[in-house]
Amino acid sequence: MFRSLYSKLAFVLMAVFLVVGSIMILASQQMIEAGRLLELAADLIIGAIAFSLLAAFIVFKFLTRRLRDLAESVDGFLASGFARPVSLPTTHPTGDEIDRLASAFQEMSERIAKQLRDLERMNEQRRELLANVSHDLRTPLTSMQGYLETLLLKEGALSPDESRNYLQIAAKHCDRLGKLVRDLFELTKLEAHQVKPVMEIFPITELAQDVAQKFELAARSRGLRLITTIAPETPTIHADIGMMERVLENLIENAMRYTPSGGTLGIDIRPSGNRVVICVSDTGGGIPSAELPQIFERYYQADRGEFGNTGNAGLGLAITRRIVDLHGGHINVKSTLGEGTTFSIDLPAEGDGGNTR
Repeated sequence: MFRSLYSKLAFVLMAVFLVVGSIMILASQQMIEAGRLLELAADLIIGAIAFSLLAAFIVFKFLTRRLRDLAESVDGFLASGFARPVSLPTTHPTGDEIDRLASAFQEMSERIAKQLRDLERMNEQRRELLANVSHDLRTPLTSMQGYLETLLLKEGALSPDESRNYLQIAAKHCDRLGKLVRDLFELTKLEAHQVKPVMEIFPITELAQDVAQKFELAARSRGLRLITTIAPETPTIHADIGMMERVLENLIENAMRYTPSGGTLGIDIRPSGNRVVICVSDTGGGIPSAELPQIFERYYQADRGEFGNTGNAGLGLAITRRIVDLHGGHINVKSTLGEGTTFSIDLPAEGDGGNTR
């Protein structure tokens, strides 16, 4: 009923007026009966003054108490460097103007404090990113420079096979450097929302089989088995076929990278209601549970044992997550140490109306 400040003030003034007025009426009746009119007038003046002072004091107290609490909270928020959000004892988003102001300020302070924490975390990640990029760029560049300088210094002294071997190693490092630059460029565009997917309807099952066939030879050369399982009646999806191919390639490459010889890689596709679920699993060493929430951060590399020490830049999963988000899907990971890891993606099936951004 009394949600506005004006109604509350009016109610307080009315209550004070009724109390003081009742006292004055009772007093005046006694005075009239005694024929003391002059005293009655004086008492009425004094009563009016007392009423005004009492009403002013109540209104002043009513307003300044909550405003003082809010001001003290603002001072504390400033003194903390905007790091400690305001916590007021009573805030009502649907209360009067002061309540709504306090509630809005408390919510604003929480958001500001959270944004500051996020900025600090991003700055830390940016420093790590620069350090890791510098390292990953320097390593192939140093190797390329070393082999090319060797070719120049020993020109004519090396056999054709030795020269070819040096050139092949230099070309391998050049490919690695080019892939890192492409990944950085692609991730930057995805994070800046500069990439627009070209949507079309296609069977994800056929794309998965094509990608699996592409990796079949590489898997065999590493002593790995690549098994593809496709459920019947899996619906088509509405997505960017090039981006979906990149997602599958990233996940399979990631699984191959961390699976020792003799292990198994699995690609499983099945319908789930009005969604399509794609799972890529491996029988590698697994990921510690404490590190699972961070593995999709750019340049974060979980410790996955000796098979994880491959010099990989660690951008593939970050790119994968952003592509999946762009298609209105979700990506999750489950891992057990010593048993393996499974990445699961669910995408809206054709006609589901999943949001793309």
